[in-house]
Amino acid sequence: MFNMTRLDGSAVALEPSASDAKPSVTFLVSKRAFDICASLLLFPGLIFVAILLFFLNPRYNKGRLFYTQKRMGRGCMPFIAIKFRSMTDAPSQKRTAHCPLEVDRITPLGNFIRKCRIDELPQIINVLKGDMSMIGPRPDSYEHALYFVENVSGYRERHAVRPGISGLAQTELGYIEGVEATRRKVMADLYYISNTNFQLEAWIFFRTLAVILRRAGA
Repeated sequence: MFNMTRLDGSAVALEPSASDAKPSVTFLVSKRAFDICASLLLFPGLIFVAILLFFLNPRYNKGRLFYTQKRMGRGCMPFIAIKFRSMTDAPSQKRTAHCPLEVDRITPLGNFIRKCRIDELPQIINVLKGDMSMIGPRPDSYEHALYFVENVSGYRERHAVRPGISGLAQTELGYIEGVEATRRKVMADLYYISNTNFQLEAWIFFRTLAVILRRAGA
């Protein structure tokens, strides 16, 4: 058993499953079908938001519309994640695995879209491509992930499934930064992987909606 602190400050205790049985084929097929259907339903919203930000960015968030980053996916393989840019443009990533988020680079408009999770919306393209799922362990930047693979127990194993736009660690622990916090994230991710089922997927989905409605996403 291990404890996590939710975003509202309350504690939740999770007990590992007594069985390490793999998810059924029915579950896996249903999960992928849900990913595709949900992404297609959200696609018109992605186009609408992209057009809106295209006109707002020149004044409130100057720079590129999209932000792309190399991240670690299933099987520890790299893929390119797509997001709406919420921070000032930088030529390259300077933050290491030990550094906190560069909050000084978040623009006013970027702060709003991060709080509402709108910045994550373009990742439905990654879902349609099969790089990601709607729900799963959140992917880290590839450079940081390489460090965590070598220094955080269980980190490699969390990549046994597709990474997700939202996940158990994200809804229950919030934004994760640093090595120690990553160890807690890994515990939550491994719990999710070993206990994944329709009920847990639904619980994370509705927890994600609650986070978005409270604008607690950043």
